[in-house]
Amino acid sequence: MNIDQTQTPSHPLRRTLLLGAALSWAASLARASDEWTPRLDALLPTRALLLGEQHDASEHQRIARALVQTLADRSALAAVVLEMLPAGSSSAQLPRDSTEAAVQRALGWNEGAWPWAAYGPVVMAAVQAGVPVLGGNLPAQQMRAQMARSELDGRLAPAALAEQQQLMRQGHCGLLPESQIVPMTRIQIARDLSLAATLEAAMRQAGPQQLVLMLSGSVHADKRLGVPAHLPPELAVRSVRLLAGGPSGQAGQGSQNEGLFDAHWPTAPAPPTDHCAALREHFRQRPPGPRP
Repeated sequence: MNIDQTQTPSHPLRRTLLLGAALSWAASLARASDEWTPRLDALLPTRALLLGEQHDASEHQRIARALVQTLADRSALAAVVLEMLPAGSSSAQLPRDSTEAAVQRALGWNEGAWPWAAYGPVVMAAVQAGVPVLGGNLPAQQMRAQMARSELDGRLAPAALAEQQQLMRQGHCGLLPESQIVPMTRIQIARDLSLAATLEAAMRQAGPQQLVLMLSGSVHADKRLGVPAHLPPELAVRSVRLLAGGPSGQAGQGSQNEGLFDAHWPTAPAPPTDHCAALREHFRQRPPGPRP
């Protein structure tokens, strides 16, 4: 029987390729740490750092991974809170040497909503450092009920509420029926409240020299519209917006979101994607409604 030996793990070429890939990833991570650690240090000390990413920008997840490793190496990281997991999910009971499959099972990872290839390295860096990963998002089964909760409208100042509603229109490419704008904005506010509750609990349990890192979409990290707006005033946080292909500089230097983030970190542009075309196809297949 003729066997292609290059397909077997024991073949020297296979081992060389795997080693090369591992070294390339390690070098990429080292470069990310070298570049972003000074920017991290400029925001310290703080009790929580909110990292607002663009979900389709892979560099943003690499930055998050590098920050997790840097803070963990300093014993300065108390927990990682993720938008990508529902509230109640936790890795706290997992051993550091857990496999990726075991971590995904323990957390109930939803691959259909959030690709493990993108966020797995962030999660595993925390698990391997003994840092708990906590879900903060509103569980999907609770989202629809939020649509009728008119009291959520009062959780933001009127101008901020109007801006959230406009972002809901823009984020759905103008395809969301106007009758759905208010209910869907309530879901967004409820998600922020859930993230805020998880973040607050983790901050209060953190050691005096530790911080909590939250990774989410950028609007959740917005200090006027998102999670910080729902935290007690004494729990001051620092918020960073990662901008794929965006301008450099700190908030207050020509940014359209002046004052809403403590810093803007520009990154390489994300691959061009027609999100509106994908959304149109999605709406053809399923009516608009709450999503995980």
